[in-house]
Amino acid sequence: MIKHHPSEEWLTKFVSGDLPASISSAIAIHAEMCPVCQAQIELLTEKAATALEISEAPLVASNQSNDEVTADFSLYGLDIDDMIADITSDISIEPATASANLTLEVKGNSYPLPRALNAIDMGSFSGLGKISRAKLQLNEGEIHTHLLHMEAGGKVPVHTHKGYELTLLLAGTFSDDMGEYSPGDFILLDGQHQHQPYSKDGCLCLTVVNDALHFTQGISKLLNPIGQYIY
Repeated sequence: MIKHHPSEEWLTKFVSGDLPASISSAIAIHAEMCPVCQAQIELLTEKAATALEISEAPLVASNQSNDEVTADFSLYGLDIDDMIADITSDISIEPATASANLTLEVKGNSYPLPRALNAIDMGSFSGLGKISRAKLQLNEGEIHTHLLHMEAGGKVPVHTHKGYELTLLLAGTFSDDMGEYSPGDFILLDGQHQHQPYSKDGCLCLTVVNDALHFTQGISKLLNPIGQYIY
């Protein structure tokens, strides 16, 4: 069961197109998995459409006759009969082609790739031990987006965050100090949070960060001076 969702503020910005591509993709994928947020997005979209006002006066006044409308078009060098003929000349319908979801193979595991990621260039998976990741090529400057894979028993070292860290769980489960997460969970953390994600059976996540992680325990702290180069 999905317990963690985008805020209403982020859903509103998603509808209005005011979010970076990485976060918009994460919300789109979450909505595919979450009927609650899908319904909220539809409601927000309807509200946005209702609130949209046409700033220019209508081209045709309601009290104009057909002859007057034709005369108005002719002022602009347009022939309404020719326009209608062009519009109705081809009534064929191009059938829509559904794009098949790609399948992602990671460490012997097969995962369906969400539609929102199908057209995004992705690097190869690399990592250390049971943790590996592949970078999504979105070219968003300081915002870095990855697919993160944890094998069964995989654990990310204890860390906090210099910026924000968005994690969308795509498959499998993982847990940390704050609880256990299921596919579809949309988890947003920042510098106020410290955690150590662990996956008993393995998982695949989409992660979006805008700064390096800050490791707080053990030998992993040695990575902090070069964190800006590896996040």
